[in-house]
Amino acid sequence: MDLLIRNANIVDLSHNFYGDIYIRDGKIEEVASSIEDKDCKVIDAKGMTVMPAFVDMHAHFREPGFTYKEDIYTGSRTAAKGGYTTVNLMANTNPIVSSKEILDYVYKKNEEVGLIDLHQCVSITKDFDGATIAHLEQFSEEVKAISDDGKGVSDSRVMMEAMKKAKEMDWLVISHAESHEFSDIDMRLAENMMTWRDVSLAKFTGSKLHMAHVSTKEAMQYVIEAKCDGAKVSCEVTPHHIALCDEVSNYRVNPPIRNKEDVNFLIKAIAHGDVDVIGTDHAPHSQEDKEKGAPGLIGLETAFPICYTKLVREKYINLNKLSEMMSAKPAELLKLNKGKTCPGFEGDLVILNLEQSFKVSEEQILSKSKNTPFLGWDLYGIVDKTIKAGRVIFDRQEDTLNE
Repeated sequence: MDLLIRNANIVDLSHNFYGDIYIRDGKIEEVASSIEDKDCKVIDAKGMTVMPAFVDMHAHFREPGFTYKEDIYTGSRTAAKGGYTTVNLMANTNPIVSSKEILDYVYKKNEEVGLIDLHQCVSITKDFDGATIAHLEQFSEEVKAISDDGKGVSDSRVMMEAMKKAKEMDWLVISHAESHEFSDIDMRLAENMMTWRDVSLAKFTGSKLHMAHVSTKEAMQYVIEAKCDGAKVSCEVTPHHIALCDEVSNYRVNPPIRNKEDVNFLIKAIAHGDVDVIGTDHAPHSQEDKEKGAPGLIGLETAFPICYTKLVREKYINLNKLSEMMSAKPAELLKLNKGKTCPGFEGDLVILNLEQSFKVSEEQILSKSKNTPFLGWDLYGIVDKTIKAGRVIFDRQEDTLNE
């Protein structure tokens, strides 16, 4: 699809540029200070900022099995409203994604919805049994990452063998760092122990490892040390782990909201370039499930506003760095031709109003679930339009999703 965007402040990981972007046949063809008229739809983005659309490496759309919380249709709409055109889903559905049948179901369902790109993790162990990895033999290039997110792999030898297989297949291993030996004693120790183990195994096996939702100072230090030692380790931090601390919020998530020292260390790690990715860990739950203690919160619609307000407006990082963490780096880790405003890249863009604030309200939320501690917060960074391959899939001005 063809689209011409004019008069935009164009920002990605390495560019700050005022001008036009032309998308032809779904890909960026030209970026210039002024592009000649084209026979296509034109958007005047004067006063707005255009960035690569966001890529989320860590979300839960709850399908199959828990569609009363979210499904691929509602999750896709939520993502588009938040500026995301690509989402990587975790495997903890029902059934767990341990077979080609379930993997194919997710991809077929996403084709029917046709709004964003989805990538589906396969479980590290079969049905999260913590022991069996033979099921991985049936998968090949259709898989980009494997993860037992939501549970983790307790057996170190099993994790080592899974990493060896992942290295052979060029898959990314996404680790949920929680040692169940210690989680009922101390959740901090549980994360730290598992992080140390997994980065050590990554160094030993040579596998690519991505540490999900890093939340403690010690865990982040282990990641930084592993990177310095040459391990193929990346990591993500969630918006809620930098926006909240346990002194002001007891909202239940896993890993838990940490203390001020942890929050400050995570922000410093972001500023120093030690954090690769902002991952939402979008985890919808019904009100009844939250009241029963289910951990998690929705995050796709508020991720950019929280990070822009907290990190950029408070001058910890610039907008280029935020674009790198929310677009370029996750795209690179998932081996996607996305995340930059350069000719040849996919025409996935987001148009943002960075000057106007808004108040987070339940009425605005598109997700089936409303479990967020950010209701009532005043944030900056409004998604005005989300563009997928040159097609506007979300338009705030018209209050529409083009499905």
